[in-house]
Amino acid sequence: MRLITRILPLMLLASLLSGCGYNAIQQKDEAVKASWSEVINQYKRRADLVPNLVQTVKGVASQEERELTEVTNARSRVGQINVNADDEASLKQFQQAQGELGSALSRLLVVTENYPQLKSDQNFRDLQAQLEGTENRVTVARGRDHRQDLRLQDQAELHRGQRSADLQRAGGRFRQRAAAAAGTAAGPLTDAPGHCAAGPAAVAATGVAGAAVGADSGAGFAGGRYHRHAGYRAAAGAGAAGD
Repeated sequence: MRLITRILPLMLLASLLSGCGYNAIQQKDEAVKASWSEVINQYKRRADLVPNLVQTVKGVASQEERELTEVTNARSRVGQINVNADDEASLKQFQQAQGELGSALSRLLVVTENYPQLKSDQNFRDLQAQLEGTENRVTVARGRDHRQDLRLQDQAELHRGQRSADLQRAGGRFRQRAAAAAGTAAGPLTDAPGHCAAGPAAVAATGVAGAAVGADSGAGFAGGRYHRHAGYRAAAGAGAAGD
Protein backbone atom coordinates (compact mmCIF):
# COMPACT_ATOMS: atom_id res chain seq x y z
CA MET A 1 0.00 0.00 0.00
CA ARG A 2 2.82 2.37 0.84
CA LEU A 3 4.36 1.63 -2.56
CA ILE A 4 1.11 2.48 -4.31
CA THR A 5 0.76 5.76 -2.41
CA ARG A 6 4.24 6.72 -3.60
CA ILE A 7 3.77 5.63 -7.21
CA LEU A 8 0.38 7.28 -7.80
CA PRO A 9 1.57 10.84 -7.00
CA LEU A 10 4.61 10.23 -9.18
CA MET A 11 2.40 9.22 -12.08
CA LEU A 12 0.21 12.27 -11.53
CA LEU A 13 3.20 14.58 -11.56
CA ALA A 14 4.56 13.00 -14.73
CA SER A 15 1.20 13.33 -16.45
CA LEU A 16 0.73 16.98 -15.52
CA LEU A 17 4.23 18.03 -16.44
CA SER A 18 4.40 16.10 -19.69
CA GLY A 19 1.45 18.04 -21.08
CA CYS A 20 3.06 21.40 -20.37
CA GLY A 21 4.47 22.69 -23.64
CA TYR A 22 3.93 19.38 -25.41
CA ASN A 23 1.09 20.76 -27.53
CA ALA A 24 3.36 23.57 -28.68
CA ILE A 25 6.01 21.03 -29.65
CA GLN A 26 3.47 19.03 -31.62
CA GLN A 27 2.30 22.15 -33.44
CA LYS A 28 5.82 23.09 -34.41
CA ASP A 29 6.57 19.53 -35.45
CA GLU A 30 3.57 19.65 -37.79
CA ALA A 31 4.89 22.94 -39.19
CA VAL A 32 8.25 21.26 -39.84
CA LYS A 33 6.54 18.39 -41.64
CA ALA A 34 4.58 20.82 -43.80
CA SER A 35 7.64 22.90 -44.67
CA TRP A 36 9.66 19.79 -45.53
CA SER A 37 6.82 18.55 -47.77
CA GLU A 38 6.98 21.85 -49.62
CA VAL A 39 10.72 21.37 -50.20
CA ILE A 40 10.02 17.92 -51.65
CA ASN A 41 7.21 19.30 -53.83
CA GLN A 42 9.42 22.00 -55.32
CA TYR A 43 12.22 19.56 -56.05
CA LYS A 44 9.69 17.27 -57.74
CA ARG A 45 8.41 20.19 -59.78
CA ARG A 46 11.95 20.83 -61.00
CA ALA A 47 12.49 17.18 -61.89
CA ASP A 48 9.20 17.12 -63.82
CA LEU A 49 10.44 19.92 -66.07
CA VAL A 50 13.54 18.01 -67.14
CA PRO A 51 12.09 15.64 -69.81
CA ASN A 52 10.48 18.47 -71.81
CA LEU A 53 13.60 20.59 -71.46
CA VAL A 54 15.84 17.77 -72.69
CA GLN A 55 13.59 17.04 -75.67
CA THR A 56 13.39 20.70 -76.62
CA VAL A 57 17.16 21.18 -76.47
CA LYS A 58 17.80 17.91 -78.27
CA GLY A 59 15.64 19.06 -81.18
CA VAL A 60 18.08 21.90 -81.87
CA ALA A 61 21.35 20.89 -80.18
CA SER A 62 21.45 17.10 -80.34
CA GLN A 63 25.23 17.23 -80.60
CA GLU A 64 25.41 18.37 -76.96
CA GLU A 65 25.04 14.75 -75.98
CA ARG A 66 27.20 14.90 -72.87
CA GLU A 67 25.21 17.66 -71.16
CA LEU A 68 21.89 16.11 -72.16
CA THR A 69 22.95 12.71 -70.83
CA GLU A 70 24.20 14.20 -67.56
CA VAL A 71 20.86 15.91 -66.94
CA THR A 72 18.89 12.77 -67.78
CA ASN A 73 21.03 10.57 -65.54
CA ALA A 74 20.95 13.07 -62.68
CA ARG A 75 17.16 13.20 -62.83
CA SER A 76 17.03 9.41 -62.82
CA ARG A 77 19.14 9.25 -59.66
CA VAL A 78 16.88 11.76 -57.93
CA GLY A 79 13.85 9.66 -58.78
CA GLN A 80 15.41 6.54 -57.28
CA ILE A 81 15.84 8.06 -53.82
CA ASN A 82 13.12 7.60 -51.21
CA VAL A 83 14.37 10.15 -48.72
CA ASN A 84 13.85 9.77 -44.99
CA ALA A 85 14.30 13.23 -43.49
CA ASP A 86 15.02 11.77 -40.04
CA ASP A 87 17.91 9.65 -41.33
CA GLU A 88 21.19 11.50 -41.81
CA ALA A 89 22.59 9.13 -44.46
CA SER A 90 19.37 9.23 -46.48
CA LEU A 91 19.19 13.01 -46.30
CA LYS A 92 22.83 13.35 -47.35
CA GLN A 93 22.23 11.10 -50.36
CA PHE A 94 19.17 13.15 -51.27
CA GLN A 95 21.06 16.44 -50.99
CA GLN A 96 23.89 15.13 -53.15
CA ALA A 97 21.53 13.90 -55.87
CA GLN A 98 19.60 17.19 -55.93
CA GLY A 99 22.87 19.12 -56.08
CA GLU A 100 24.06 17.03 -59.02
CA LEU A 101 20.81 17.64 -60.89
CA GLY A 102 21.04 21.37 -60.25
CA SER A 103 24.63 21.47 -61.52
CA ALA A 104 23.78 19.42 -64.62
CA LEU A 105 20.89 21.74 -65.45
CA SER A 106 23.12 24.78 -65.05
CA ARG A 107 25.70 23.35 -67.45
CA LEU A 108 23.02 22.52 -69.99
CA LEU A 109 21.58 26.02 -69.87
CA VAL A 110 25.04 27.51 -70.35
CA VAL A 111 25.46 25.42 -73.50
CA THR A 112 22.11 26.58 -74.88
CA GLU A 113 23.45 30.14 -74.99
CA ASN A 114 25.37 29.07 -78.10
CA TYR A 115 22.13 28.35 -80.00
CA PRO A 116 20.18 31.47 -81.06
CA GLN A 117 17.47 29.23 -82.46
CA LEU A 118 16.82 27.86 -78.99
CA LYS A 119 16.77 31.31 -77.44
CA SER A 120 14.08 32.33 -79.92
CA ASP A 121 12.01 29.18 -79.33
CA GLN A 122 8.92 30.04 -77.28
CA ASN A 123 8.65 26.59 -75.74
CA PHE A 124 12.26 26.71 -74.59
CA ARG A 125 11.82 30.20 -73.14
CA ASP A 126 8.74 29.05 -71.22
CA LEU A 127 10.57 26.03 -69.84
CA GLN A 128 13.55 28.16 -68.87
CA ALA A 129 11.29 30.64 -67.04
CA GLN A 130 9.52 27.80 -65.23
CA LEU A 131 12.84 26.29 -64.24
CA GLU A 132 14.16 29.59 -62.89
CA GLY A 133 10.95 30.15 -60.95
CA THR A 134 11.15 26.66 -59.48
CA GLU A 135 14.76 27.17 -58.40
CA ASN A 136 13.67 30.30 -56.55
CA ARG A 137 10.82 28.44 -54.87
CA VAL A 138 13.22 25.69 -53.82
CA THR A 139 15.42 28.29 -52.14
CA VAL A 140 12.45 29.87 -50.36
CA ALA A 141 11.08 26.48 -49.25
CA ARG A 142 14.45 25.39 -47.90
CA GLY A 143 14.86 28.63 -46.00
CA ARG A 144 11.39 28.29 -44.47
CA ASP A 145 12.06 24.66 -43.50
CA HIS A 146 15.31 25.72 -41.87
CA ARG A 147 13.49 28.30 -39.75
CA GLN A 148 10.74 25.88 -38.76
CA ASP A 149 13.39 23.39 -37.65
CA LEU A 150 15.01 25.98 -35.42
CA ARG A 151 11.65 26.92 -33.90
CA LEU A 152 10.92 23.29 -33.13
CA GLN A 153 14.26 22.86 -31.42
CA ASP A 154 13.81 26.08 -29.44
CA GLN A 155 10.41 24.89 -28.21
CA ALA A 156 11.80 21.46 -27.30
CA GLU A 157 14.64 23.01 -25.30
CA LEU A 158 12.22 25.41 -23.59
CA HIS A 159 9.97 22.50 -22.66
CA ARG A 160 12.91 20.56 -21.30
CA GLY A 161 13.99 23.56 -19.20
CA GLN A 162 10.48 24.08 -17.84
CA ARG A 163 10.15 20.43 -16.87
CA SER A 164 13.56 20.43 -15.20
CA ALA A 165 12.64 23.53 -13.16
CA ASP A 166 9.34 22.06 -12.00
CA LEU A 167 10.91 18.74 -11.15
CA GLN A 168 13.55 20.56 -9.11
CA ARG A 169 10.77 22.34 -7.20
CA ALA A 170 8.99 19.03 -6.62
CA GLY A 171 12.15 17.38 -5.36
CA GLY A 172 12.83 20.26 -2.98
CA ARG A 173 9.38 20.06 -1.42
CA PHE A 174 9.68 16.30 -1.08
CA ARG A 175 12.99 16.65 0.75
CA GLN A 176 11.56 19.35 3.04
CA ARG A 177 8.62 17.15 4.01
CA ALA A 178 10.80 14.11 4.51
CA ALA A 179 13.15 16.13 6.73
CA ALA A 180 10.22 17.50 8.75
CA ALA A 181 8.86 14.00 9.30
CA ALA A 182 12.27 12.81 10.46
CA GLY A 183 12.80 15.85 12.70
CA THR A 184 15.92 16.95 10.83
CA ALA A 185 16.84 20.06 8.92
CA ALA A 186 16.78 20.26 5.14
CA GLY A 187 18.41 22.72 2.81
CA PRO A 188 16.50 25.86 1.78
CA LEU A 189 13.77 25.40 -0.80
CA THR A 190 14.20 27.69 -3.77
CA ASP A 191 11.91 28.11 -6.73
CA ALA A 192 13.64 27.65 -10.04
CA PRO A 193 12.76 30.30 -12.60
CA GLY A 194 10.95 29.54 -15.81
CA HIS A 195 8.67 26.79 -14.49
CA CYS A 196 5.67 25.82 -16.57
CA ALA A 197 2.17 26.81 -15.55
CA ALA A 198 1.17 23.28 -14.57
CA GLY A 199 4.21 22.84 -12.33
CA PRO A 200 3.15 24.45 -9.01
CA ALA A 201 -0.25 22.73 -9.06
CA ALA A 202 1.33 19.40 -9.79
CA VAL A 203 3.90 19.86 -7.04
CA ALA A 204 1.34 20.93 -4.47
CA ALA A 205 -0.83 17.93 -5.28
CA THR A 206 1.92 15.38 -5.07
CA GLY A 207 5.00 16.46 -3.13
CA VAL A 208 6.92 13.78 -5.01
CA ALA A 209 10.63 13.79 -5.67
CA GLY A 210 10.72 15.02 -9.23
CA ALA A 211 14.09 13.58 -10.04
CA ALA A 212 12.37 10.27 -10.69
CA VAL A 213 10.57 11.70 -13.72
CA GLY A 214 12.50 12.15 -16.97
CA ALA A 215 12.72 15.73 -18.13
CA ASP A 216 13.68 15.18 -21.72
CA SER A 217 10.53 13.84 -23.37
CA GLY A 218 9.91 17.06 -25.27
CA ALA A 219 13.47 17.31 -26.50
CA GLY A 220 13.49 13.65 -27.43
CA PHE A 221 10.33 14.14 -29.46
CA ALA A 222 11.96 16.85 -31.53
CA GLY A 223 15.62 15.96 -31.33
CA GLY A 224 15.74 13.54 -34.25
CA ARG A 225 13.86 15.87 -36.56
CA TYR A 226 16.06 18.80 -35.54
CA HIS A 227 19.34 17.02 -36.09
CA ARG A 228 18.24 15.59 -39.45
CA HIS A 229 19.18 18.90 -41.04
CA ALA A 230 22.69 19.26 -39.70
CA GLY A 231 24.04 19.46 -43.24
CA TYR A 232 20.88 20.65 -44.90
CA ARG A 233 20.72 23.82 -42.80
CA ALA A 234 24.18 24.87 -43.86
CA ALA A 235 23.00 24.98 -47.46
CA ALA A 236 19.63 26.63 -46.77
CA GLY A 237 19.24 30.10 -48.22
CA ALA A 238 19.91 32.59 -45.44
CA GLY A 239 18.25 35.35 -47.40
CA ALA A 240 15.13 33.41 -48.35
CA ALA A 241 11.78 35.17 -48.15
CA GLY A 242 9.93 35.16 -44.83
CA ASP A 243 6.97 32.97 -43.90
